[in-house]
Amino acid sequence: MSEVVNKVTLAKETVGALVKLTTEQKNEALLVMAAALQHEAAAIIAANAEDLERGRQNGTPESMLDRLALDEHRIAGIAEGLRQIAVLPDPVGDTLETFERPNGLSVEKIRVPLGVIGIIYEARPNVTVDAAGLCLKTGNAVVLRGGSSALSSNRKIVEVLHKALATTALPPNALQLIEDPSRASVDEMLKLNGLLDVIIPRGGSSLIQNVVMNATVPVIETGAGICHTYLDADADPEMAINISLNAKAQRPSVCNSMETLIVNRDYAQAHLPALAEAFREANVELRGCPETVALVPWALPATEQDYATEYNDYILNIKIVGDLDEAMGHIERYGTKHSECIVSETTDHVARFLQEVDAAAVYHNASTRFTDGFEFGFGAEIGISTQKLHARGPMGLPALTSTKYKVYGNGQIRG
Repeated sequence: MSEVVNKVTLAKETVGALVKLTTEQKNEALLVMAAALQHEAAAIIAANAEDLERGRQNGTPESMLDRLALDEHRIAGIAEGLRQIAVLPDPVGDTLETFERPNGLSVEKIRVPLGVIGIIYEARPNVTVDAAGLCLKTGNAVVLRGGSSALSSNRKIVEVLHKALATTALPPNALQLIEDPSRASVDEMLKLNGLLDVIIPRGGSSLIQNVVMNATVPVIETGAGICHTYLDADADPEMAINISLNAKAQRPSVCNSMETLIVNRDYAQAHLPALAEAFREANVELRGCPETVALVPWALPATEQDYATEYNDYILNIKIVGDLDEAMGHIERYGTKHSECIVSETTDHVARFLQEVDAAAVYHNASTRFTDGFEFGFGAEIGISTQKLHARGPMGLPALTSTKYKVYGNGQIRG
């Protein structure tokens, strides 16, 4: 039996025990996990240092190393995410609706766990903890397959969490880590119908497309983030600079960072040179349309491929447009339906943008960086879904449940 099948089977065997746990027992386990992470922070940081050193030797860009890096502050934040999950309402067992049929049947629709969830992700070890916390809180077993670049970190984190869970009512085998870093382990997971109930990919577009195109297990697609900010003609200049810089430069390696700034032509004539200087001071390379290059001579010419690229780096496209319709057309063509923003004081423009732009999250006068489970008050997130079936946007606890109907009768039979 392969490692993948063995660990998925071990996780599946815990489903019966998980469904019997009370909310109090699950919350206690999350708090114990959080305390263990902080208690073992030094060991986790040491394991993380192995991954960072391997990444540097392999020429990994600094922006991607930032996604991988752990320190005491980040570990404390990850642990706090578990504590926030613990205090959130448990959706399992919630009654969504009840109704009576004319024949006397009483029907109740309730939330139930999905079962065994497979998470396939890349170089962010915080996902290991976020996924474990969210899945276990909702009574799901979880099988994690992280990227090879974070293998030492993930292995140590799961080891710490297993030891913590062994002191609780929650079975440790409900959390599994696939350590085989090969593509074959991913391909094997994609076909484990009957063992895995759903797969959720988190990472770049190539990983996500591989899962979506090849899985026979049901998939919840979390999409790549080619996010835009549109500066309307009457955008407040100070607000526009603050939002744009935050959306691009606060943490460019994540999926909710901005990749293209769309600027109204009149606004660009008055304000783009100053805005470009602010980006230059933040060490952001600019690539722009011909009008942009005319106003900002040090910007590089942008290509069609640039507009379709999720950089995850200190690189930003700028596109100058004539009006709102042209801006929304650009978003429709190049966006990934993740997060889109308009900075404007024109009420009807704002209303149209928020209504017509097709994305999981649309913003008025706020940075796209807020598309995040923690920022939305979910404690953490399993991913940001850009599909329209089952879940969309930051996926918190309710997104990790399904439903079933309880039907109560007193002898009815169907004629």
